[in-house]
Amino acid sequence: MTRRPNILFITADQWRGDCLGVMGHPCVRTPNLDALAAEAVVFANHFAPCAPCSPARASLYTGLYQMNHRVVANGTPLDARFDNVALAARRAGYLPTLFGYTDTALDPRGRDPADPELQSYEEVLPGFVCRQPLREDDRTWITWLGHRGHGAALLADPHAVPPAPDGGVSLSPPGYGADETQTAFLVEKLLDWHAEQDGRPWFAHVSFLRPHPPFVVPEPYASMVAPGDVPSPIPLADAPHPLVRLTRDLAAASNFQPGLKGAVAQLAPTDIARIRALYYGMIAEVDAQLGRLFETLKARGDWDDTLVIFTSDHGEMLGDHGLLGKGGFFAQGQHIPLMIRLPGGTAGRVDGFTSAADVFPTLCDLWGIAPGHAPDGTSLLPAVTGKGPAGRDWALWEFDFRHALPADVRAAMGLDPRACHLTVLRRTDAQYVHSPAFAPLLFDPAAPDPLVDRADALPGLRREMAEALLMRITRMKDDTLAGRPLA
Repeated sequence: MTRRPNILFITADQWRGDCLGVMGHPCVRTPNLDALAAEAVVFANHFAPCAPCSPARASLYTGLYQMNHRVVANGTPLDARFDNVALAARRAGYLPTLFGYTDTALDPRGRDPADPELQSYEEVLPGFVCRQPLREDDRTWITWLGHRGHGAALLADPHAVPPAPDGGVSLSPPGYGADETQTAFLVEKLLDWHAEQDGRPWFAHVSFLRPHPPFVVPEPYASMVAPGDVPSPIPLADAPHPLVRLTRDLAAASNFQPGLKGAVAQLAPTDIARIRALYYGMIAEVDAQLGRLFETLKARGDWDDTLVIFTSDHGEMLGDHGLLGKGGFFAQGQHIPLMIRLPGGTAGRVDGFTSAADVFPTLCDLWGIAPGHAPDGTSLLPAVTGKGPAGRDWALWEFDFRHALPADVRAAMGLDPRACHLTVLRRTDAQYVHSPAFAPLLFDPAAPDPLVDRADALPGLRREMAEALLMRITRMKDDTLAGRPLA
């Protein structure tokens, strides 16, 4: 690199790590990300440290695991003492600019309770300038649709689709077109901003909503993948874990497509197949808009000077193990993509385990600045440049489910909220799940039946994994000031 690079930091919400052409998926069509992969380092076993959105993004932006940043749910404030990617970018000389959202609940200490910025978890991570917000209510996008001539009926409920004849998941497209999605809206606003830049290095973080539910997408993507062609989901275990059973029974199907009735547990196999097909179509829609973005940067002469990071906040169960959504102890909810394209760098693939907590220290390493706190993650720059280790032999993630279970359910189970937490340690040969609320679990990801709990059958391996998890947790105690004695 002959100059400080531009930074294009892309997140696509709820994107599974296996859903890329370059990862060998049989249905997903991602030609533009596959082309990016040909210029980037692809991290094949990359995991979110926690879920849902706010906790996962807190880890991504600060380099900390949940046990240290303590954002346990959407709406839990992020402690203001922590450094983050935007504040670090400013110290490196960038003006970090946001398109979309960071799902950050701000630290309320020192603010009046009536402060409007304390009324939502959808505030902006400190350090970012927000050029184009996109909140959960979609108001900015809906206003844009109105300017494009859409009438009141569509603007009142843009994602409404005609019901399926059988009352299940509808494959019908919404009333807006392929060039009118939330993704297209954010790309347009980013490119308008990019055209205003004066040649100095820039930092843009575009946070796409898709493929997050609702599972609705316009043509040609709604019919791009036929439900009959999608791979079958991993089946539900014969005796589901209590947390799995509760999640299926309590999650409303309407959270995933408006108009559906009942709980996720009541969805038919045909409904899950349709959801999977729509999800793959939604991914293709985001990929198409990324192609538009990448080609414009190339046409404007900025591509060769731009570092590109593509990742997600967390995964999507997509019917695997009978579940939809994110979180929990299954890998599908936490496995996410990561590609890092370094200007002038070479392409490659890292198969060792990596974490979203590694992104913040990677950027600090790239910029040659010290993080304001001791991150739990480690820089991936040596792996990107081919000069260092290619990942770890373990992955760790957490899930705080106190807010996923209603208070009356917790009371009936005799669960204290602070016990409603689990931690997972995964290796290629074993996955260990520890929770104060339930007995420990041990799975073998490579076994013919990886759903069988082997905690009782393999006590030696269970003990080994428990001790390894304890060692990891002990090493992740905050070390920000511990190594800086004053005398």
